[in-house]
Amino acid sequence: MNKVEQAVGKFSRGANCAQSVLLTYCNELDLDMSSLLKVGTGFGGGIRQGEVCGAVAGAIMVLGLKYGPDKIEDKESKEKVYEMVGIFNEKFKKMNSSITCRDLLGCNLNQKGMREYAREKGLFKDICPKLIKDAINILDEI
Repeated sequence: MNKVEQAVGKFSRGANCAQSVLLTYCNELDLDMSSLLKVGTGFGGGIRQGEVCGAVAGAIMVLGLKYGPDKIEDKESKEKVYEMVGIFNEKFKKMNSSITCRDLLGCNLNQKGMREYAREKGLFKDICPKLIKDAINILDEI
C-alpha cells in the first residue's frame, strides 16, 4: 500500500485530514503513532474553524519533524523548514487555489450548521481525500 492509500485509508477510518497525513509518516520519522495522533487532533477542519486545511497542517508538521531544528539556536534547520513550507504551500495552492479549508470546501465550518451541511453534501468525502492525496504527493516530491 502506498502513502496516498495509507493516508486516505486512515481518513476513511476516522482520522482527520491532519492526522491522516501526519500518521502516514510515523514510521519514516521514527515516531510513535499515539503521540502523532494526539498532536494532529486539533488541526482537522482547518483548526476546527475552516482556517488552514488539515492536510496542509499535517504536511507542515511532517516537514518540521523531518527537517526542523533539534536546538533553539539551530537557525539553519529552521530556515530549511521555512523554505520547504513555502515550496509546499506554493505547490498546494497551484493545485487547489488555496490552503484554507473554507475556500477548499466552499463553506465556512465555523458558521452554525455548516459542519452538518458539509457532511450532508458529502464535502468531506468528496473533497478531503483529494487534498490529502495532494499533500502526500507534494511531500514526496519535495
